[in-house]
Amino acid sequence: MTETVQSAAGQGSQSTATGFAGWRRLAVILTVLAASIACDRATKQVAEKSLAGVGRLSYLGDIFRFEYVENRGAFLSLGANLPDGMRGPLLTGGVAVVLLVVLAAAFLGRRSRAEVAALALLASGGLGNLWDRVARGGTVVDFMNLGIGPVRTGIFNVADLAIMGGLAMLLLLGRRQRAPAPAAGAPPPPPPQGGAPTG
Repeated sequence: MTETVQSAAGQGSQSTATGFAGWRRLAVILTVLAASIACDRATKQVAEKSLAGVGRLSYLGDIFRFEYVENRGAFLSLGANLPDGMRGPLLTGGVAVVLLVVLAAAFLGRRSRAEVAALALLASGGLGNLWDRVARGGTVVDFMNLGIGPVRTGIFNVADLAIMGGLAMLLLLGRRQRAPAPAAGAPPPPPPQGGAPTG
């Protein structure tokens, strides 16, 4: 009887732990999405009110620029020159499908907290620009530019930074996971020279 009660208690604790882990993952995803999208929306509204019609503003010896544009393309203006009949479905419907895949990857599978946060950050950037595109009839507000002399980035926004940040995190995490592990049965590394003897 005691073994049965202990077994049931153990199963209950395991179920609770699993459920708590699921809520923690959901909390990470929602926090990243909410913070990133809110920041993106707020900065785009400020840019539209204070930069539209002003022209280019240059800072730090022209390394950093504020320049308001309404981008008809995707990330960093990719696809801006596509025909209207192709650009709309591709940059709205196609991006929505990709975002669903990214969010599913964040919710499903065994992933570290950092991986979940990276996927949520990537999705938040896509959602921020998709929101803008739907609300503005096909355009996205961009307003930042970096570079030195003729070597410059495209004009981007906070959502683009979230996409780049999420991709960078995923690449770094992937490199860490691919790092070779010590071979089984390999001798331990020698002690440092000149160290005090032990034992």
